[in-house]
Amino acid sequence: MAQLIFLALFLGGGWLLYRKFVADAEKLAARSKREREEQETGAMGTLVKDPETGEYRVKRDDED
Repeated sequence: MAQLIFLALFLGGGWLLYRKFVADAEKLAARSKREREEQETGAMGTLVKDPETGEYRVKRDDED
């Protein structure tokens, strides 16, 4: 019984690590694509509109 619980915990932890890896890879691919498009068009960054003030600003890398 203890072996079954250990195996379940091991597989659950592996699944969580796999999902974290996939999420990070997708985020990195999206950032690379955005940077490549900015370089091709000569843009200095992506503008986003602040919903509260209505002003536009350059999007930071940590925003998604």
